[in-house]
Amino acid sequence: MSTIGEKAGVSKNTVSLALRNDPQIPEATRQRIQQIANELGYQRNPTVAHLMAELRSGNSTGPKASLALLNANQDPQAFTRHPTIPTYVQGCQRRARQMGYSLDHFWLHDPELNGRRLNQILRARGIRGIVVVGLMRSNRLPEAFAETWEQYPCVVTGVRTRKPALSFACTDHHIITLRAFENVLARGYRRPGLVLDRTIDQLVEGRFTAGYQIGQSSLPSQQRLTPFYQVAETEAKPQLFQQWIEHEKPDVIFTLYNKVHDWVQALGLKVPQDIGLLQLEHRAAAPEWAGMNQHNDVCGEAAIDMVISMIHSGESGVPPYPRATLISGSWVDGQTVR
Repeated sequence: MSTIGEKAGVSKNTVSLALRNDPQIPEATRQRIQQIANELGYQRNPTVAHLMAELRSGNSTGPKASLALLNANQDPQAFTRHPTIPTYVQGCQRRARQMGYSLDHFWLHDPELNGRRLNQILRARGIRGIVVVGLMRSNRLPEAFAETWEQYPCVVTGVRTRKPALSFACTDHHIITLRAFENVLARGYRRPGLVLDRTIDQLVEGRFTAGYQIGQSSLPSQQRLTPFYQVAETEAKPQLFQQWIEHEKPDVIFTLYNKVHDWVQALGLKVPQDIGLLQLEHRAAAPEWAGMNQHNDVCGEAAIDMVISMIHSGESGVPPYPRATLISGSWVDGQTVR
C-alpha cells in the first residue's frame, strides 16, 4: 500500500479506504487509486482482509459491523404486519446475527429521507452495505436514492429490479409453479387453473405464468386452461370469477390469495371434494392449505450472504452484471387438495 500511496500522492490510510470503496473517499480519487493498484498488480489477501475487519470492529464477541435493512414497501410497518415481508426480515436478522452484523432499519418512503440524507446517516453509523426488502408494486426503486445505490453494495430481496438493476435474492417462482403442477398431476388432477393478479405476475417478470405454461405443455390441448388474472376486478364483480370457473372448469386452482377459498364456496363448490386449492406462497397463518413454501426467510439469509461477500470483495455501486440467487420451494401437504 505504501508504493500505491507514493505513486498516487496519498497516505496509506487513504489507499486502504479507496481499495475498500469507502464513500469517505471521493469517487474520482477512488478510481484513480484503484487504477494505480491494478497497474502495480495489487491483490487483496482475503484472510488478512477478514482479520483486519475483526480488528477494526474492536469487539469480537459483538456485532462486527452494521448493515442497512431498507423497507421499500409503502407501509412503514410492513416489516412486522405484512403477510409475507416479515419472513424475509426474520431471515435477514438471523443470518446477520450469525455473521456478527447488526441491522439498522430505514423506510424508503419516509418524506424526510433521500439519498443524500440516507448516505449521511449510513456514514455516521459506519454501515457498510444495504439489503432492500418489501418491493411489492414495482421493480423500480425511488430515484431519490440514486446516490445510495451508486456508493454502497446493495442487494434486493423478492424481485429483480430494473431501475437500477441490482443483484437480488428471491424464490424461484418458475420452478415453484412447475413443481406445484407436477405434484397435483401426481395426485390425479387434470385441469389445473391459475388465479393470479396480473400486477404480481408482471412484478416477477411472468415467472409464475411461465412455470404454469411449462407444466401445461405435458397435457392435451383441451386440458390447458387460460389463467384468471382479474383478481382485483373480482372484488367488485364476482361474476368474473364465476364465468371463468364455468368456462374453464378447473379441478384444482393455484393462487396466492386465501380469499379464493371463499369465492369457490360462494359458488357452492366444496374444497377439496369438488375442487382443489393450492397456495403458491404457503403461510403459517393458514396451515390447512396445501401449497409451496417459498422459504422467504432463506431468501433473506441469501441476501445477507451476498451483501457481505460484496463488502469483503470491495464491491459497490450498480453492478454491470447483476447476480441472482434463486431459492427453490418445497411442497407442503394440506387439507385443500385430495
